Amino acid sequence: MKYSLGALLYYWPKTEVEAFYAAAMHSEADIIYLGENVCTKRREMKVADWIELAKQVSAGGKQVVISTLALLQAPSELNELKRYVENGDFLIEANDIGTVNMAAERKLPFVAGHALNCYNAVTLNILYKQGMVRWCMPVELSRDWLANLMTQCQTLGIRGKFEVEVLAYGHLPLAYSARCFTARAENRAKDDCETCCINYPQGRKVMSQENQQLFVLNGIQTQSGACYNLGNDQLTMQGMVDIVRLSPQGLDTLKTLADFRANERGLYPLPLSQGAECNGYWQNIAGLQLVE
Repeated sequence: MKYSLGALLYYWPKTEVEAFYAAAMHSEADIIYLGENVCTKRREMKVADWIELAKQVSAGGKQVVISTLALLQAPSELNELKRYVENGDFLIEANDIGTVNMAAERKLPFVAGHALNCYNAVTLNILYKQGMVRWCMPVELSRDWLANLMTQCQTLGIRGKFEVEVLAYGHLPLAYSARCFTARAENRAKDDCETCCINYPQGRKVMSQENQQLFVLNGIQTQSGACYNLGNDQLTMQGMVDIVRLSPQGLDTLKTLADFRANERGLYPLPLSQGAECNGYWQNIAGLQLVE
């Protein structure tokens, strides 16, 4: 299997972004996703900065994919999206159907990101005909669902026509909203947020009355409270999954990536923490549960 680092979902200062990817260039990752896919108000890294960084990472021997917004809300965002899609060098990850259409109109290949609502082979077939070369499974789906989906793809004759990727580590993006939850938590209006999410480099925790971490607020994105970890489930991916994706949480993610690769055959099990980590969705049970 190949291993990828998903796009950075949190808002970090530019120096920290550059330091992370300088280290990632020497990591176990085969593929590195770059770009902003949560909020365009996050201006530490502009379009030109991401493209320049992509060139540096690509020169280091990694495949680079430019990831795009999951929720388009303004004409200015369409203009930026066009610049990403027409970058001329790098594959695009489409997280919104508008991006799919833009790439298809230009006859450009694309990755279908996990933010797209794609749950059956008929939809995959449509995306494949539009230029999809890789599909990242929606985060709430299970191994059983994926196995059934691959059988459907076999029936349609498209099994093996595109790569299959699974987000296997990180706080899962569960929902997107036009509202900014981080700004609201600080009693700020979205239009006057002062990009306060930069103060929460791993999102803002949401706790229950029983002091259980239920969610993580990350701007307009709501994430799982527990960190998803399929490090010990890789054997069950064999024959179905081509790429295992890890979502950056910090520099420690690069070590976790190496641990994942070492444990691909289940020989070096990863220690998992009840309450702090989960793998329920893959197991076809409640998402916040952990099966060790």
